[in-house]
Amino acid sequence: MAVLSSVSPLTSRRKLGAALRKLRDQQGFTTEEVGAHLNCHNSKVSRIENGKRTCTKKDFEAFMDLFEVTEPMLSELRELMIKGRQQVPPWWYAYNDVISANYAEFLAYEAEAVHCFEFHPLVIPGSLQTADYARAVTGVGFTALGPDQVESLVEVRMRRQERLYEEGPLILDAVVTEAALRILVGGSEVMHGQLRHVREVSERDNIRFRVIPFQAGEKAVSAGAFTLFGSDGDGEADVGFTDSAESFLGYRDDPLTLKRLSRLFGNLSGTALSENDSRQLVQDIEKELILNE
Repeated sequence: MAVLSSVSPLTSRRKLGAALRKLRDQQGFTTEEVGAHLNCHNSKVSRIENGKRTCTKKDFEAFMDLFEVTEPMLSELRELMIKGRQQVPPWWYAYNDVISANYAEFLAYEAEAVHCFEFHPLVIPGSLQTADYARAVTGVGFTALGPDQVESLVEVRMRRQERLYEEGPLILDAVVTEAALRILVGGSEVMHGQLRHVREVSERDNIRFRVIPFQAGEKAVSAGAFTLFGSDGDGEADVGFTDSAESFLGYRDDPLTLKRLSRLFGNLSGTALSENDSRQLVQDIEKELILNE
């Protein structure tokens, strides 16, 4: 297990946690037994294993003692522990006044993900939105916010999109229903620009954009919006977020829920048009907008 100096604190915590969980499973310990050795509640052990809590030096040494870890693994895990404790403010820290704790967690996982799977039944995914489209949907979704706050949220959405264009870009697999293409967000001009943008960026190798047509019937309305992130590039999701009108994003990481959401995404993908046919549908709707202006 090689540890790279470029690995972020979040990824380091998750890698360390996964290694600790694997060691515990291999040696047949329960979280209660590990907690007793660390003199803490088993919930703390679970949070460390899930990468949701940093591992202190004292706890790390207790883990290593209990699991009898030796070199070279000991040094590799220690490097992950040290890296995971580093406090480097992320770029979205500057927007703490307008983003929720759930959204900040979503951004953290998105920043570290290798693969993203998104399903949106009614709107274009945020990672593919133009600024004008984002401004329109954000202004409606957050009516209690002032114009400056809405603009800040739009800036966050635009900043997120940099992951799609950087070296080693995020792989995006997005599925929407035809309704997301036809609901006139922001007026004809804004919507026309949004559709053109989707059609153009979907030509990129790391972006797969597909549409479930109206003809699919009830299959297109079988789920609300959700996003899955995978960090290992193997096509497997290890964390998910579901949209909620009250809390915006609900965090999901239990294996059964992730398995269900992954299976659901696979079913929705199977219902969608091919990438080429999806682009053609986008273009057809663009032409309809022009004719109706």
